[in-house]
Amino acid sequence: MNTIVIDADRRVAGPYTFAAALLGRLVPEALESGSGLPAAYDIEIRAAAPALRPLVPARRRSLADALPRSQRVLVPGARRTLRLANGLAEFVRDHLVRTGPLAVTVTNLAEADPTDAELVAVLRRRLDPALLRIEEGPSAPSAGPLPEDFDRYRDEGFHHAMAESGLARLRATAYEDDPGGWERLLQRVAGALEAVEREDEARALYDEARRRVTDPRHRATMAYATAMILVRHHDPARRDPEEALAWVNEAVTITSLLPDPRERAFHLGFDLNGKALVEVRRGRAEAAMELVERAIDLAETDLAGEHPIHRLVLYANRAQLHAMAGRHEEALADYGRAIAADPGYPDYYLDRGNLLHRLGRPAEALADYEAVMRLSPPFPEAYYNRSELRYAADDLAGARADLDHTLELDPAFAPAYVNRAGIHAATGAYALARKDAQAGLAAAPRDPHLLCVLGQVEQAEGHPEQARAAYDRALELDPRLVAAWAGRAELAHERGDHEGALADLDRALAVEESAELLFNRSVVLRAAGLPERARRDLLRAADLAPGDEDVGRALTEV
Repeated sequence: MNTIVIDADRRVAGPYTFAAALLGRLVPEALESGSGLPAAYDIEIRAAAPALRPLVPARRRSLADALPRSQRVLVPGARRTLRLANGLAEFVRDHLVRTGPLAVTVTNLAEADPTDAELVAVLRRRLDPALLRIEEGPSAPSAGPLPEDFDRYRDEGFHHAMAESGLARLRATAYEDDPGGWERLLQRVAGALEAVEREDEARALYDEARRRVTDPRHRATMAYATAMILVRHHDPARRDPEEALAWVNEAVTITSLLPDPRERAFHLGFDLNGKALVEVRRGRAEAAMELVERAIDLAETDLAGEHPIHRLVLYANRAQLHAMAGRHEEALADYGRAIAADPGYPDYYLDRGNLLHRLGRPAEALADYEAVMRLSPPFPEAYYNRSELRYAADDLAGARADLDHTLELDPAFAPAYVNRAGIHAATGAYALARKDAQAGLAAAPRDPHLLCVLGQVEQAEGHPEQARAAYDRALELDPRLVAAWAGRAELAHERGDHEGALADLDRALAVEESAELLFNRSVVLRAAGLPERARRDLLRAADLAPGDEDVGRALTEV
């Protein structure tokens, strides 16, 4: 087994210091072998090891790659680094399968950037130690500061590095020496802090800037950003749409007065789009639609030839609002516009696929999910969503495989535990279902769907008290969870509590009418000596599911 030593100290080369060194050894080998692997993982390799970009041309490209930085308005979210890490792990795995095992001693791992710490964790989790053995070596941290590669940090979504390095630069820079540069850097740093759930620090930076800055555009940007903190805060209890409205109105007021029509169209359109999100949070979807329409009009009138990403974001946002209002064809048309404007950007394929799935168009939804898989580093949501399509088509093995892969990519993806546990429970594998429910609850202890699955497992294994407790907890968290009401009703029926069973089924049917729930209520009604009401439920169930044999048989008996 070959052995190498790599220094992971982030001060050596910033994010992916460890990854770049590992790739610096493996990528040239892979290129020489002609395996084609570097091309298959071009996004991941180019993001982690910029020095290798001349050797690994960009194969999967998006519109942003050809635009000046000032027009790249989409900054990657915090989860992108997990996708990069999974893609890098797959490259390393597939290369070592061809060339033989490798042992890596990582020094200064405690000083690594979060990108490298995440990558090491993924490599250890996904690769057989017999193929890649990673051991931790001694620590002797470097005394240089973190490199100030602010453009790379912003473009790639390396938010921890942007925050650390940018905060150090802000503290060392006098505002008066370069007001414009200080303002731009502060906005980037604050945005990075928001992305890593340090919103209080971001808000403090905006407040500091407001005490110094008088430039209208920057003051508008800070007002907009403050509003976004208030509607997007990672802690829902900290969100305040009403205060957000006050801040975003300040931004709109300022940008409405900018004298240059192109500058006004861009900045005002951006702020109107932000105000639309605030209105959605306030429950005013139609008001949000009017705002997005105004933003699109500004972009199409005054921004011809510029800011195409800004326009496609507006189309995608209008698509979401159309979908919320049930205007599905209009939504699909807008998603189509956004995708046509940037066919290499994966996220809107996912959104359109989800809408197509809801509309009962599985083949088209599948095409969109698989487009995401081709265009992006490993995207857990795409595999999860494809699993739902396969489950609906009675392909339990395919659904299970996609859920397995989703959780291999992201062990904290709680909905995948819910669905996989459901498959286990449906096939009688209750021990596996319990294991998945408990693993999911370890990652998301307040997930009502996981609690409901746990209740179903407890019920199937003959533990009614534990099942009732799990259902009760699920309903405390989500009173509209139909499966939990149905589970409680079944428990009540089993112990002869017809009144309790009917009450729970009534609650379930108030949320969602279905033939299955109506059939179940008819069973309870017959047991309670109420055959006429049972017959009414069965007749309605027959309307909803005309071919249901159980319903038809029950109708002959009442």
